[in-house]
Amino acid sequence: MASSSLNVFGNNCNDVLSAESLMMVKEYFIEHFGVPVHTIGWGGSGGSMQQHLIAQDYPGLLDGMLPTLSYPDIFTVASGALDCSLLDHALTNASSPWTNEQKTAVSGFSDWGMCTLRQLGKLTWIPSEFSPGWVNASKCDPVVPKAQVYDAASNPGGVLCTIYDNEVNVLGKDPKTGRAYRLLDNTGVEYGLAAFNAGRITAEQFLDLNQHVGGFDQDGKIAGARMAADTSALRRAYQTGRINTGGGGLASIPIIDMRPYLDAVPDLHDRFRSFSTRARLTAANGAASNQIMFTMPTAGILYTDLTSLKSPLTLHSAEALPVMDRWLDNIAHDPSNAPAAQKTARNKPSDLVDVCWTPSGEKIPDGPSGRCRELYPLHGDPRIAAGAPLANDIIKCALKPVNAKDYAQPLTAGQLAKLKTIFPEGVCDYSRPGVGQQPVKELWRKY
Repeated sequence: MASSSLNVFGNNCNDVLSAESLMMVKEYFIEHFGVPVHTIGWGGSGGSMQQHLIAQDYPGLLDGMLPTLSYPDIFTVASGALDCSLLDHALTNASSPWTNEQKTAVSGFSDWGMCTLRQLGKLTWIPSEFSPGWVNASKCDPVVPKAQVYDAASNPGGVLCTIYDNEVNVLGKDPKTGRAYRLLDNTGVEYGLAAFNAGRITAEQFLDLNQHVGGFDQDGKIAGARMAADTSALRRAYQTGRINTGGGGLASIPIIDMRPYLDAVPDLHDRFRSFSTRARLTAANGAASNQIMFTMPTAGILYTDLTSLKSPLTLHSAEALPVMDRWLDNIAHDPSNAPAAQKTARNKPSDLVDVCWTPSGEKIPDGPSGRCRELYPLHGDPRIAAGAPLANDIIKCALKPVNAKDYAQPLTAGQLAKLKTIFPEGVCDYSRPGVGQQPVKELWRKY
């Protein structure tokens, strides 16, 4: 096993720097020990983001991937996660009461606690760590001396620590503010749309929520205005692979995705994230035959899943490494000149399929329906609950005019007029690609 501190997203959430670090670690390993037979990525949560983006943007560094607790990337995950603070603020100050079930419905998660939980056993699960932590300009790692950290009043030229400032060399700076462009946008997002169409919230609740949801200002504080991402920065992010598009080199290597089911805990490492990656692979390549999923019960909380030698994650992920090694050996022994993606798909071991383990330890095949889906159902996030597709890869949506025919519940003339006032530019049209959305184009880009 070989790694470095800059290959830990908790230290530095920058996939470009992570790729360069991996390249240097691999070079060091080769110089001291020889060329490895296979280089296999292994890591969870942020570590899964690194693997997906390194495989997409810098093909050849990894031969296979074993992500756990996986996410596609940081920036598309951030959109829905950061909505937690906005929704919580709007619902706390709503003009009429909301039940916990209604709050859950507009969040898209398995439980509203995903946005509000503060303490869970040994693991402190604090939503503020990511929402608004990821956009809090002053929330720096302790390694940065406090005297150097940005403060709007006392140190406006200090160090900025949002996830966007961390990739300022890639995203560029807004000439008006001097700050990194943010890939953060909720213009046209109809929060709670699915809940309203299903009759789980009233028209007045739907209108009130969207009128007051607001956005984050540059310092990560909730403001009244919604957010708008810079279109040039969005285009650059998609082109250079800061967003997992399912393209580049990602379809060319084997992926075994391992996940303890944490949706019901609740925990943001929820199951639909793996399916978002699969949807992106399918959209980009016509299939996702290089991705296999292992799903298992949680040992109770994430802390126990990761630290217990007897947790289902520990026990069942032990199966993944040898079968990955066998898959890679099969590919290596394929003498054909077929494209890498074809060789990966056709050399997959015949006994390797999506599976889940029941709480009693029974291993069963997983499919679109059946016991695995009953045991471990998929949920979503606030963007999916607002109509976004499962791929969840649209940061800034294309817009369409407000139309009463798009709603399953009736709206009065006054309510429809108010909705048009709330969304003067229109509402999200998820049948079209997002603004700036395009396949990744610039593999092995240097900065």
